[in-house]
Amino acid sequence: MMVEWTALLLSLKVAGCAIALNLVAGVGLGAVLARWRFPGRELLDTFCTLPMVLPPTVLGYYLLVLIGRNGPLGAWLERYFGIHLVFTWQGAVIAAAIASFPLVFKPARAAFENVDRQLEQAARVLGVAEAGIFLRVSLPLAWRGILPGVLLGFARAMGEFGATLMVAGSIPGKTQTLSIAIYEAVQAGQDGRANFLVLVTSVICIVTLLLAGTVGARRIVPGQRR
Repeated sequence: MMVEWTALLLSLKVAGCAIALNLVAGVGLGAVLARWRFPGRELLDTFCTLPMVLPPTVLGYYLLVLIGRNGPLGAWLERYFGIHLVFTWQGAVIAAAIASFPLVFKPARAAFENVDRQLEQAARVLGVAEAGIFLRVSLPLAWRGILPGVLLGFARAMGEFGATLMVAGSIPGKTQTLSIAIYEAVQAGQDGRANFLVLVTSVICIVTLLLAGTVGARRIVPGQRR
């Protein structure tokens, strides 16, 4: 039973760290693509959305090529900082973050595109700096559209399997997340353990989806009374 709870805590840590990364990168890129027009804008959007449709094994292979000991980023990190990402929980975070990134990025872009530009322009007229406009006007107005994507991204990061297994492996207590522990239990014929882990995972995902649906239903639309 201790192994199961260890896998649960590790999954929560990996998913939490992955979503923290996506909050910065996904919301930032969503705001940039929603507000600025530049050559290659839609191509960048395509690459940001690509993890949603790529098979997890393909995504995991790309990550191994990039952050493995012989990869450009992995070799650089090892040479200058002594950091190894493959077969570590940090590698699992990277895999989960990239797999769940589109679920944060796409709603963020749509939310910023729906922000009333006149309110932002009014803030400029009042002398508010661009950073202040983003933090005090754009982000608060877009937040209810961003939060459901964050919750869905968290659920996706919790359930990530293929890319995480390829990058982090299955080391009990170190890199074995809930989804990998379920796979190992099924392969070993441990039906009781598999049933317990499946139930725990399902409950977490159902609760997350209910929260996402509740937040989405509370979004204020034009003409709706508060």
